[in-house]
Amino acid sequence: MTQVSTPFYNDDHLAFAEVVRQFTEKEITPHVHEWDLAGEVPRELYNKAGAIGIFGDGFDAEYGGHGQRDALLRLVMFQEISKAGSGGVVAALLSNYIGLPPVQKFGNDVTKARVLTPCMSGEAIGALAITEPSGGSDVARIRTTAKRDGDHYIVNGSKTFITSGMRADFFTAAVRTGPEGPAGLSMMVIDGDAEGVSRTKLDKMGWLASDTATLYFDDVRVPVENLLGEEGSGFSMIVNNFNPERIDLAAQSVAFARVCYDEALAWARERETFGRRLADHQVIRHKLVEMDRRINACQAWIELLAWRLNQGDDPVVEISEAKVDATMTFEFCAREAAQILGGASYLRGDTVERLYREVRVQAIGGGSEEIMRDLASRQLGL
Repeated sequence: MTQVSTPFYNDDHLAFAEVVRQFTEKEITPHVHEWDLAGEVPRELYNKAGAIGIFGDGFDAEYGGHGQRDALLRLVMFQEISKAGSGGVVAALLSNYIGLPPVQKFGNDVTKARVLTPCMSGEAIGALAITEPSGGSDVARIRTTAKRDGDHYIVNGSKTFITSGMRADFFTAAVRTGPEGPAGLSMMVIDGDAEGVSRTKLDKMGWLASDTATLYFDDVRVPVENLLGEEGSGFSMIVNNFNPERIDLAAQSVAFARVCYDEALAWARERETFGRRLADHQVIRHKLVEMDRRINACQAWIELLAWRLNQGDDPVVEISEAKVDATMTFEFCAREAAQILGGASYLRGDTVERLYREVRVQAIGGGSEEIMRDLASRQLGL
């Protein structure tokens, strides 16, 4: 799970980590390059993941969830799956964790039973549909409209950069039900097979195993009961959904940095240049120590933040800062690993090559490094 044991984890955390580790080694790691080439992971992977409870953290037991939210359990799960060395697989498999929390918190009982139950088992996939072609993190400017028409809303607009957008069965979508600005935003569930929903696949630099799409809503009729909470409460739902996503991205980034380190360390121990192992050269040893130093520091910070979340704290500033630290650590380690592996790291199919391409999306997704710094500065009253 981690290089150094900490007092934060209990026996349940360690047991679940072992279950996810075995699942990852058997069901994911041998196939990541194949799935990169295919541009998707197989649907049956979701069923296998659902069978061992991978989707359940923070969701009610009556719908198949764990019955509670445990940030440390979530941390070990994300990091064990990330050890396969594919951000695309993590993004594809775990899109429920960004799409479904608003349904759990604000959906009515009928909607929760209809949406959460199949998603917990892996029979269905949930996705979050916030970002629009006209803007990214500036969610207050969302233009997709939902106009009331009797017992339905009529939804028109588009979304882009939607993870699992091509295959999701349910979209938790931000729509405008009122005037311009934050107060006019609402959230609702839109069924993927609803008439008027269409999708276009997006090709990307990284996360190749994760399908990403632009969505189009053309006069889509959405039942009123699919509204989450009250009209006009969508902005706070969106903002509150970001914090868990950001610590998840930070946890992934640190785990990917560790994968880069492990790949570089193994190569340095085996590869010989000028009659000596790479690891016998001081410059290489120093690179590896610096990678390990940054990873350990970042890992400790993220574990502390997860523990604080479990205590009921809401460390918005620190999570924003930790996401920046984690993605910068990942970027540094990917670069240094590529330098140590040399030409081998430039061949498609190599783990470091894949992760090097995925650095940018980790640093942008969930709020870019610049936006994270600005958010932290505002929270600090600067």
